[in-house]
Amino acid sequence: MILTDPLFYAAAIPAVVVAGVSKGGFGGGLGIMTVPMMALVLSPPQAAAIMLPILCAIDIVGLWAYRGQGDRRNLQLLLVAAVIGIAIGALTFRYLTADALRIILGVTAIGFTLRWFWQSYWARRSGGAIAAAPRNAPRGLFWGTLSGYTSFIAHAGGPPLSVYLLPQRLDKTVFQATTVVFFAVVNYVKLVPYALLDMFPATNLATSAVLMPAAILGTFAGVWLHKRVNDRLFYQVCYLFTFLTGCKLLFDGVAGVVKF
Repeated sequence: MILTDPLFYAAAIPAVVVAGVSKGGFGGGLGIMTVPMMALVLSPPQAAAIMLPILCAIDIVGLWAYRGQGDRRNLQLLLVAAVIGIAIGALTFRYLTADALRIILGVTAIGFTLRWFWQSYWARRSGGAIAAAPRNAPRGLFWGTLSGYTSFIAHAGGPPLSVYLLPQRLDKTVFQATTVVFFAVVNYVKLVPYALLDMFPATNLATSAVLMPAAILGTFAGVWLHKRVNDRLFYQVCYLFTFLTGCKLLFDGVAGVVKF
């Protein structure tokens, strides 16, 4: 038995295509908008449960496309932190205020991107460039844990990961490969607590299967776009979509609290 509401598919099909394009390497944090899009017609937990198997499927495409190109030193640190974040999310899932989480994430993403745009502006004025930030274990543990936590709650781990990785100014393919491996591991780890929390009834799994082809096509489109976009434009797009998704999360969180 699958969901049959036409309004659901009007929101879900664009959402999974967007997720695929983002996973394929174009659009930066754009994939974070998929659960909010689907949550327009479903409860957020059900939307997240339907998306997880889809994300796991398109992760396979991403791992194949970017195989062997991730930054291993970053991944070693970030994945340990992410597992900690997932565990915290699983233990506190039933006690969370989703709107508060959206507000925190939104403010973080917006503040981070505004800071980058401000630095870029002054770098251009002075004729210089923003220096790449080095790896930093305490920062990596913090942002990796937050990414694992928010990914568990709403597949919204992109902004915290971007806060840590983007300032390092990695090669665009190394950056994308690192995020692909990170979220592939995170998503497959999340399957266990999602199953233990009974979030995979037959209806959700069948609906995920129906939507998977659209997501996979979107992933191949994202890989194609990634190979044809230069580094400067790539990072501009990443920061832009991180800012836009931060605005979306902040608006949703405030709207949920204020109920307007």
